[in-house]
Amino acid sequence: MPDRVSVEAAEIVHATHGRTPASIAASLTYEHITHRYDDIVAVRDFSLDIKPGEIVCLLGRSGCGKTTLLRLAAGVEEPTQGRILINDHEVSGPARFVPPEKRGVGLMFQDFALFPHLTNLQNVMFGLKALPRADAEREARLSLARVGLTDYADAYPHMLSGGEQQRVALARAVAPRPSILLMDEPFSGLDRRLRDEVRDETLHVLRESRVTTVIVTHDPEEALRMGDRIALMHAGRLVQVDTPEGIYRRSADLFVARFFCELNEIAGTMRDGMAETPVGRFAAPGFANDTAVIVAIRPQAMRLRQPGSLSGVPGRVQHRQFLGHVDLLDVAVAGLDKPLKGRVLRDAGADVNAEISVDFDPAEVLVFAASGA
Repeated sequence: MPDRVSVEAAEIVHATHGRTPASIAASLTYEHITHRYDDIVAVRDFSLDIKPGEIVCLLGRSGCGKTTLLRLAAGVEEPTQGRILINDHEVSGPARFVPPEKRGVGLMFQDFALFPHLTNLQNVMFGLKALPRADAEREARLSLARVGLTDYADAYPHMLSGGEQQRVALARAVAPRPSILLMDEPFSGLDRRLRDEVRDETLHVLRESRVTTVIVTHDPEEALRMGDRIALMHAGRLVQVDTPEGIYRRSADLFVARFFCELNEIAGTMRDGMAETPVGRFAAPGFANDTAVIVAIRPQAMRLRQPGSLSGVPGRVQHRQFLGHVDLLDVAVAGLDKPLKGRVLRDAGADVNAEISVDFDPAEVLVFAASGA
């Protein structure tokens, strides 16, 4: 296991070395990783290949093993089983353990970990101690310029907003030109409006730096916005890995689909490639006749029609809630125990107690075997 000195060195981003020999993105491979804390299994047989320059979001609820995987890649933890490779060279495993400071890996934590007694420039320079002071200052100023904070080099962190502090932390993380950057919930401390702005700015810097990046998040929207791929975890296991569009449109099971959106889940039965339900028939190739299925309809799939429309099923609006540019509707439909949830544009004309017809955008409907629900 790594000693305390190695752990402390890794916890402070690049505290013991300067720029990596080359600012070339590296591949990162988790190979059958299992990790335990005493009797608790935090990660179970996790395997993932991350390509050079790729941005991968590790997504999941608290306690699913996401941060443990970051610590293992950084060398802060040593895996109980399996191997971690950087550019196909083992850095953690049965044969070898490379200390954190020699991996060319940058770390960025959710609390930013800025030193309050140092200026912003000095905070960024802290990760460049192996360089001559003049070179370190030049690199630090270039890094601050990249995140738009040139004019705040001599200010202290407490003089900045939360978003600006996050950008200083990002500047410090990328200044040593790591081949891999690990980010643990980097936007969780920001309010929602600021979070969107800072995420976009961060994504621009990551693309410009072309650094291989792993971002831990519990926010599915954040993962969809930032990741080239999303690796969704549950109870220490990798459930599905795919592009944002792929994992959203081709969710592997109901757990994945539920993670990205509230669902209307309706029991159905297969007939000739179609799932038959009280709200219509939905294409679901690959299921045998008479198979029990769950039809998962996202609220944004709902489309309102005039009463009696041939393209929908009759319903009645029970509740309407104003959400700005959309309304959230509860629509009662015969044959269902509870109303359907729908998100429709405000000009759709759905008043409470109105009789309507509803149908659904098939692109927002998924079908799963009921046995796996």
